[in-house]
Amino acid sequence: MTKAGSDATASPGGADDTPLKRAIGPKLLILFVIGDILGTGIYATTGQVAGKVGGALWLPFVIGFVVAILTAASYVELVGKYPKAAGAALYTQKAFQVPFLTFIVAFMVMCSGLSSASAAARAFSGDYLSEFTDFFPPTLIAILFILALAALNLRGVSESVKTNVVLTLVELTGLFVILAVGAWAVLTGDGEPSRLGEFQAGGSGYALVTSVLGATALGFFAFVGFEDSVNMAEETVDPARTFPRAIFVGVTVTGTIYVLVALISSLLVDYRVLEDSSGPLLEVVKAGGLDFPPKLFALIALFAVTNSALINIMMASRLCYGMANERILPRALGRVLPRRRTPVVGIVFVSLLAIGLVSTGEIAGLGDTTAFLLLCVFAVVNIAVLVLRRDPVEHRHFRTPTVLPVLGAIASLALASPLADRPADVYIRAGVLVAVGIGLWVLNKTVMKARGEE
Repeated sequence: MTKAGSDATASPGGADDTPLKRAIGPKLLILFVIGDILGTGIYATTGQVAGKVGGALWLPFVIGFVVAILTAASYVELVGKYPKAAGAALYTQKAFQVPFLTFIVAFMVMCSGLSSASAAARAFSGDYLSEFTDFFPPTLIAILFILALAALNLRGVSESVKTNVVLTLVELTGLFVILAVGAWAVLTGDGEPSRLGEFQAGGSGYALVTSVLGATALGFFAFVGFEDSVNMAEETVDPARTFPRAIFVGVTVTGTIYVLVALISSLLVDYRVLEDSSGPLLEVVKAGGLDFPPKLFALIALFAVTNSALINIMMASRLCYGMANERILPRALGRVLPRRRTPVVGIVFVSLLAIGLVSTGEIAGLGDTTAFLLLCVFAVVNIAVLVLRRDPVEHRHFRTPTVLPVLGAIASLALASPLADRPADVYIRAGVLVAVGIGLWVLNKTVMKARGEE
């Protein structure tokens, strides 16, 4: 890995070049990235991944970890060069100079965050909550859940990120419980090691490949989140220095934990049992030899999915803010509260969209939609980092080896393709979202033209 640019060591983004408050330091950003990646994916969709691949549950998470590292390297280079809040939308515009493509990429990123938050809201109201009560309708609980997170987001980035730190530590505790259960099982000889090599499709050839790719595509939902952190660039101290370590450490820590959790889950619980549960890790705790209270683990899981939803709502609102400043969306979405300095209109807008999604989708479908949308975006970003090599900047920043974005683009496209054996409803949902995006783009262009702003 090398550095690019001049010898200047100062970040291009100082305190005076953004109306947002720079409140996130290196340690806070690492915890932020870890908390953004951890959560709903591993706590709620592990069972669905097992249903696709079988007992070899660990393999999709290993492949997903590799794909995440490849794409994370591209994001690290780009956020160092362009430390602005718009993220993938900004990189796409600078690389290709096609406003329509920029808008579609930005809209897909925003929708992926909202579908992820909606999956988290659905997970919150599912089997984990049923350990305590099933009196209230799940949809109502999910909607109230989104509204509560929107209110916290409005208070400010400092409050939201500090809450993220607490929830991150709680959800890490839950995963360490799973690791402890697995260690105990190995020491006492419990579990079925033979499951680790079993594939649901059986045999070999095309069926095996598609089952593994399909499981990896769905399991990749557990890795999404690192890309959201770049939208906090204008609220991070010295982003060109801070982001490389934070993103790589975050992806490595979570990827290692995921693979270990997958191994333990398959070792202790049959994949058919995992598949039938929306709280699969609770099944692992119940099957382990340690006397850990299921209700306590369910509470930890509720905190974990809360963290996922909070971060995704936060990121989607910052993305709206960034796109408004880039004139891709109406200026109103860039409006901030004078006192709190939070993007109030963006927060309200994305929260309403999340309520719509949570009212019409389920965990697996929303999670797979999130992964599909982001894999498409990741392919574009991996190509963009190569195109933007012709645009040097004066400050120093991380530069990834060329082979990594090439492999990242190929892997992302493969997992987004029909080879991944993805259900048709995922493509339909994504197509409808993109169609809505196209309609909004046309509307925005029409309004700007009428106002003489083009």
